[in-house]
Amino acid sequence: MSAVVANSRSAGGRGAVRRWARARGITPVLWLVVPGVLFMLVFFVYPLFYGLGLSFQGKDGPLSAYQAFFDNRLVDNQGSRESLLITLQLALLASLINVGAALPIAYRMRGPVRGKRVITAVVLIPMTLGTVFVASAMNNFLGPAGWFNKALLTVGLVDEPLALTGNFLGVLLSLVISGFPFAFLLMLGYASGIDPSLEKAAAVLGADARARFRLIALPLLLPGLTITFCLSFVLAFGVFPSATLVGNDAGPTRVLSKIAYTEYTNAQYATASATAVIMAVIQLMVIGLVFALRSKLYRGSTAGGKG
Repeated sequence: MSAVVANSRSAGGRGAVRRWARARGITPVLWLVVPGVLFMLVFFVYPLFYGLGLSFQGKDGPLSAYQAFFDNRLVDNQGSRESLLITLQLALLASLINVGAALPIAYRMRGPVRGKRVITAVVLIPMTLGTVFVASAMNNFLGPAGWFNKALLTVGLVDEPLALTGNFLGVLLSLVISGFPFAFLLMLGYASGIDPSLEKAAAVLGADARARFRLIALPLLLPGLTITFCLSFVLAFGVFPSATLVGNDAGPTRVLSKIAYTEYTNAQYATASATAVIMAVIQLMVIGLVFALRSKLYRGSTAGGKG
C-alpha cells in the first residue's frame, strides 16, 4: 500500500515538473539545443575568456601586454603598430577586390548562362587547393625565376624580373586568388535569390539596365554584399600562410597573426593573447562600421526573393 502511495506521489511530482517546464516554454525539443550550447561553452566561450584573461596578466601590470604591443616592445620586434596597418590594408583591399569582382560575375550568372557549371567549377578550384598550395604555385609562376617573368624577359617586355612575390603585392594576390571563390559563391547565392519578375516589370515600365540594377537589384543585394564583405574581411585579416610563404614576414608583410604566433612560440602568452584580442577588436569595429554604413545607405525592404 505504501509503495502505491509513493509511486502516485512520484508521478504527481513529475507531472508538476512537466507543467512548470511547459509554462516557461521548456519543451523536450529544447533539450536538443543543449549539446550545441555545451560545445560552444567548452570550445568557444571558455577559450575566449581564458585568452582575454591571459592578456591582462602581463609582467608589469594588467595592461602591460597591450602597452608593449603599442610601444613596439614585442619579441623579435619589427614594428607591431606597422603590422596592424599592414594587416588592415591587406584585409580591406582583398575584401574590396573580391566582393567587387564577384558582384558583376554572380549577377550575370544568376540567369541561364552557357557552361555555367564549368565556369563555376573553374572559379572554385583555388578554394579547394588551399592557401599553401596556392602560395607554392604563385612562387613557381610569379617569382623572380618563375614562368611569368621568364616569358616577359624572353619577349623583351621587361629588362629585369617583376617583383610579384615576397612583398605586399604578392600577399594581396594570394588573398584575392584564395578568397574570390568564397565571395563568388556567397554572392551567387544572394543574386540567384532575386525574383527576375521584378526586373522584368521594371523593364516593361521603361527602366534601362542600369536603372534596374541600381533601383532593384542593388538594394536587394545589399545584405549579401554586407555579409560577403564582412566574412571576406575576417578571413583575410587572419592571413598567415600567404604572408609567410608569398610575402616577407620579417618586414613588409609581417601581419598580426605572425606576431601572435611569434610571441606564443617564445612563451610570451600575455602579449600573444593581447595581440589576438586587438585583432578581434579591430575586426568587430570594421564589421560594425560596415553594418552602420549599410543601414545608412538603404533602410527599405530587402524582401525580393523568389516566391
